[in-house]
This record gives sequence, structure tokens and C-alpha cells, in this order.
Amino acid sequence: MEIDIFSILALFFFGFTGAFINSIVGGGGLITLPALLFVGLPPATAIATNKLAASMGNFTSMITFLRAGKIDVKMLGPIVPFVFVGSLLGAFTVHQVSPDILQPLVLILLIAVLAYTFVKKDFGNVETSGKATGKKKWLSLILLIGLGFYDGFFGPGTGSFMIFILLFMGFNFIEASGSSKLLNFTSNLAALLMFLLLGAVNFTYGLIMGFAMILGAYTGSKIALSKGTGFIRVLFIVVTIILILKNGYDYFFV
Repeated sequence: MEIDIFSILALFFFGFTGAFINSIVGGGGLITLPALLFVGLPPATAIATNKLAASMGNFTSMITFLRAGKIDVKMLGPIVPFVFVGSLLGAFTVHQVSPDILQPLVLILLIAVLAYTFVKKDFGNVETSGKATGKKKWLSLILLIGLGFYDGFFGPGTGSFMIFILLFMGFNFIEASGSSKLLNFTSNLAALLMFLLLGAVNFTYGLIMGFAMILGAYTGSKIALSKGTGFIRVLFIVVTIILILKNGYDYFFV
């Protein structure tokens, strides 16, 4: 499939921008998926191709946060296989059922996330994950597996939802942002493998955007580590509001 210089520049710009935002607070798919549709990919191919590019970006962020000691591998390691399987099932299911059925639920959940973050002023400012109760850990595990399925099935806002659940578990914003990359990379990779088996990925577009996402993810991760929890909290709220507006517009007007 031939590609023109305008499409290359668009993929690079939006790939970098999407990965930059995603590496800090999630929500990068809000930028990258529409960009792939804009340059002419069919919806199913765009979703699959976005997983290739996102996997490259999330892997970069994961390694950067891991080297900085901001990923709790001991706590999240046992969860990884469940998220992987959940995403595989989601990617398979999306070929049987339209993902549009999830839009109203996603909108409601995003509004709830925003409200909770506003009301709990100290939410994510202090790390208390070691004090999480058994019930809270089990609930978080179920929710994260569900998000794995959601990422394979639909995707928008997965990173932001994962950060919120990790905050709920007691992580601070920096550790939640870093640790979410391990889970988000896992769900991206699982969905990508399924889409590869189904022959749905456009490698030309995906690798161009993926290279840009590597650069954006590295830059964003470094800024997140240097700016601290206050900066990430503000950006998290802003991106959540944008996700609400985008999903609301798509649901009510498109």
C-alpha cells in the first residue's frame, strides 16, 4: 500500500503527540486512532494497526519507568497473564460484535473517574499500596482483567482507566502511571497478536507511527518522572475531561 509524504508527516506528528500524552496519563488512542482513520485506513485495520504502534510506544514507556524503579513488578506480575488473556478474548470478540455497544458505559465510567478524582483531593498524592485490603486487591484484579478485555475489544481510555484503578489500590500518580505501562503493554501485545493472526495489521502505517510513538513515549516518560505527582494529577484530569467530551460527541452526534 503506497503512502504519501503528507500521510507520513501526519502519522509521525500524531504518533509522537499521542504517545507523549499516553506515557504520562493514558488516553493516547484518542489521538492516534483518529489519525489512522484520517489517513485512509478502514476502521478495523486502523484499530489493529494502532495496536502495533501503541505496543511500541508502551514498551518504551514501560522500560523507562522500570529503569527508574516506578513499576511494582512484584505486585502486578501475577496479574499480567490474566490481563493478557482478557485482551486476547477482547480482540477476538470485536470481530463478532460491534464495539459501539460499549460507548455509553465508557462515558459513564469516565465521568465517575473524573468526579472521584476531584472529590478525593489527596487521591494519588501518597503511596499506600502496601496497605490495600484483600477485598480491594481482588476487586482491582477483576477490574484490570476487564480492562484487558476492553483494550482488545474497543480501547479508548484504557491507560487512563488502568491508572485510576492503580490509584484506587493505593499507588501514587507517578507509580500508577509507570505501573500502568506494564499492564497496558501486555494488553496491547495480546490484542496485536490476535490481529496479526487475523491479518488485520497494516505494517507500513503502523511502523511509521510506532517509531514516532517510541520518541513520544520516551520524552513523555522522562517529563513525568521529573515533574512529579502534582503535574500528573492535573494532566490526568485534563485528559479525562477530553475523553469525556470526545466519547460524548461520538455517542450523541456521530
